[in-house]
Amino acid sequence: MAPEVPVVDVISAGAGKVSTLNTGYSKRAYVTFLAGNGDYVKGVVGLAKGLRKVKSAYPLVVAILPDVPEEHREILRSQGCIVQEIEPIYPPENQIQFAMAYYVINYSKLRIWNFEEYSKMVYLDADIQVYDNIDHLFDTPDGYFYAVMDCFCEKTWSHTPQYSIGYCQQCPDKVTWPAEMGQPPALYFNAGMFVFEPSRLTYESLLDTLKITPPTPFAEQDFLNMFFQSTYKPIPLAYNLVLAMLWRHPENVELENVKVVHYCAAGSKPWRYTGKEANMDREDIKMLVEKWWDVYNDASLDFKAEDSAAPEEETFSRPSIMSSMPEPAIAYVPAPSAA
Repeated sequence: MAPEVPVVDVISAGAGKVSTLNTGYSKRAYVTFLAGNGDYVKGVVGLAKGLRKVKSAYPLVVAILPDVPEEHREILRSQGCIVQEIEPIYPPENQIQFAMAYYVINYSKLRIWNFEEYSKMVYLDADIQVYDNIDHLFDTPDGYFYAVMDCFCEKTWSHTPQYSIGYCQQCPDKVTWPAEMGQPPALYFNAGMFVFEPSRLTYESLLDTLKITPPTPFAEQDFLNMFFQSTYKPIPLAYNLVLAMLWRHPENVELENVKVVHYCAAGSKPWRYTGKEANMDREDIKMLVEKWWDVYNDASLDFKAEDSAAPEEETFSRPSIMSSMPEPAIAYVPAPSAA
């Protein structure tokens, strides 16, 4: 059975509702992140077309690092994306030897809290596709961080007490948390999709806290879980289906009701899919990959200039404050992610 967690009323009440586009301070947008010259630009194009297919009222902002080539920027602009360049955030060199560079660069996502021209945003990873309108997420009560709970069953959690006793927050009744182990771990979310409010104060607090927080193997996801622990509100699995849930917790998945699919399992990126990796020959995976390609290849979903003028690119090129951080003053216990 799916875990009983509190969710805000607007999620269930607003399902299927299309919000009205607002202006001024209540400006809203989706946002994703892109770095380098690799093939993730295909994921962003697919996401932009997916949001058009479900008739979202809001634009897609792409926070890009300086190393994204102009060719890819032009592709994104041609698809109606708002391209905003950000400066990378680098942890100090003596603290990054533990992690893969791919995850370290994700700290740069913290820059999106500085997009104060928007009052509320929904963040979506570039390997996500939206299959149903989720504009009603912008109507969630302010002051909270909304995201879908992650799973503790992945091997990346193998050194933790949760993994050692077989405890997972996705099925807390299957293995109850032993009283002799103290309080159960705090709810932990997947940071591939979340609802947040940009704020200069929050942005500065995030960067100040990061200065004194040792990086962890899964970078910004662990950090965001720590930072927003007290304001985190779980939302239903339908808003961020991590594909591993299909075989780890199938009892919690109602595939026909899933609105957002996160292609983050090894071998599941649609634009790289071969079907040869573990679990990738499943019929449900094949169906979801084909569903992504149907959106990506649909020429009718390409951006049409006459529909709306894409805003000009804005550049946020503030100096990185992370390049020369002091030794951390406090300790933080790493909490690996299942992402």
